[in-house]
Amino acid sequence: MSVKRIDRINSLLRREIGEALYHVFDGESFDLASITVTEVDCAPNLRTAKVKVSVYGHDNERTRVISKISKKAKELQSIINRDLTLKYTPRLQFKLDLSVEKGDHVLDILNHIDDLPAPTDSTEN
Repeated sequence: MSVKRIDRINSLLRREIGEALYHVFDGESFDLASITVTEVDCAPNLRTAKVKVSVYGHDNERTRVISKISKKAKELQSIINRDLTLKYTPRLQFKLDLSVEKGDHVLDILNHIDDLPAPTDSTEN
């Protein structure tokens, strides 16, 4: 299978999983606005897909959120199977992605560099 095709499938799955989350968790007290499907890495045989999910804020609830999503994996797979025509519907494995928070931290540091006092040159005497 070509690399371009896998990339298109990964992108399609990322979008579909993001939309399916709203259907699966509809009516539950669950903050879906803080959840982003950042990346999907589907195996070349389309049997499994690793789904990276970012949970913004809710630092102490991240593992609970990922486990809650993982418990609903079969429902998400059935929605994907209904909406997409693929040879196989991949088994979804959800992983926590901290890259968004790390990026925000780096940007925060860069924004505060201007606030630091300028270093004085000790050779001006």
